[in-house]
Amino acid sequence: MTEPRRKRGAERTSNRGPAAIPQLPPRRVVNPYPPMAVLSADQVEAIHQASMHILENFGIEVMSKRALALFERAGARVDRSSMNVRVDRGMVEEALKTTRSSYTLTSRNPARAIHLGGNTINFTLVAGPPNVHDMERGRRAGNLADYSDLVRLAQHFNCIHMLGNQVCAPIELPANSRHLDTYFANLTLTDKCFHVSAIGRGRALDGIEMMAISRGLTLEQMAEDPGVTTIISVNSPRRFDGMMAEGLMTMAEFGQSVAVTPFTLMGAMSPVTLAGALAQQNAEALFGIVLTQLVRLGAPVMYGAFTSNVDMKSGAPAFGTPENTKANIASGQLARRYNLPYRTTPGSASNAADAQGAYETLMALWGAVLGHGNLVYHAAGWQEGGLTASFEKLIIDVEMMQHMMEFLRPIVVDEGELAVQALGAVPTGGHFFGEPHTLERYATAFYQPMLSNWQNYEAWQEAGALDTTARATRLWKKALEEYVQPAMDPAVREALASYIARRKETIGQGEP
Repeated sequence: MTEPRRKRGAERTSNRGPAAIPQLPPRRVVNPYPPMAVLSADQVEAIHQASMHILENFGIEVMSKRALALFERAGARVDRSSMNVRVDRGMVEEALKTTRSSYTLTSRNPARAIHLGGNTINFTLVAGPPNVHDMERGRRAGNLADYSDLVRLAQHFNCIHMLGNQVCAPIELPANSRHLDTYFANLTLTDKCFHVSAIGRGRALDGIEMMAISRGLTLEQMAEDPGVTTIISVNSPRRFDGMMAEGLMTMAEFGQSVAVTPFTLMGAMSPVTLAGALAQQNAEALFGIVLTQLVRLGAPVMYGAFTSNVDMKSGAPAFGTPENTKANIASGQLARRYNLPYRTTPGSASNAADAQGAYETLMALWGAVLGHGNLVYHAAGWQEGGLTASFEKLIIDVEMMQHMMEFLRPIVVDEGELAVQALGAVPTGGHFFGEPHTLERYATAFYQPMLSNWQNYEAWQEAGALDTTARATRLWKKALEEYVQPAMDPAVREALASYIARRKETIGQGEP
């Protein structure tokens, strides 16, 4: 009599069958809890003062003549021979007066607009890996077919709010123009906001122009209603390279969002101590934020943070460490000190979609959420320290993000939820399975996971004894089967294709 019951259990919890993958509906994710503080107010102020000392006395190297001229006109101390720029705290304070505490990015589908700032959290697809991996085809160089499938998965899963910049690099395409092909994939395969490449002016402006075309707007209209963002990675310690500086200035010039993000790995690109790394990160972030306001007052900008540590035995980057988690929380405190939206990241150094990959990512994700991150970058698919975009890891990350979203739902305490009547109706030693209070709520009472397996051992064996990674393989394949491409006006699609053709001819063999 028990065998059929086990079979029904296997069928009910299997990832096969006609039922759609269970996922949370689209919604704006709000963190209702107070942000965690790992630093006292005095410690935050000490880090701020150390950052001001760095900016006033050590300076930042800026490898862009245009940026040097902007700082010089604003009154900074500029050494043209070394490209070193020193700014005083007054300039920082003046710039912070014109930044925004929050703003909205609107995609070609206004229903997909995302809010950056306050207590809102947004999760993005991984960005930038040169490689891609899944359990059936193994590790391989990035390519446009895999890129497109990963973008389709981002569209399919509601908890992924925005795309990063090139989820994997399509290396079969020319390096100087493949950003146009990836922008086209972003705009046609999804209707979500995306991150443009800001390696130089051309790539940034192409992303801005193509989003404007998809929305039927002029560049002037887009400047008042931004639709794309970028990450400006500081070449820590204390250097803005020329291409990043040009990308930042272009985005700010056209009123688009920028997240200035130092890459401060403790022991390598920053001091080995967390306080020293945070002081350096803070100085570099504030410097970039000042530059956005010198270009355009009120330009939307985020405080970006990516402080972690290295393995002191090998020098290899480490992510999802206790230090990384504390840095994610502390950086949120610094962002709030300056009343800026906050970009942060969960990550892992694991080379596989395994337990290490999950627990390191979740450790850093807790830091991002407790620190009230507004843009949680690289949230889905990050593997191998950011060198690989993983299909299975994307599914595991989606499950973790959905867990976090449900954790953020406030506890309701009212007459129905207190269930006093139900408690009185069930006799001592009884159960609540058949109680009307339970029957009214059983279908929606708890979060329904898409990846976890709650079968007993015998039923799990009978269903194939699949571990988490194997189940994730089935799920990403099923998600691609369920994917529905969002509609686009044929005239808009044609306009985008024409823009790409013109730009590729203009770029030729040169830089965009």
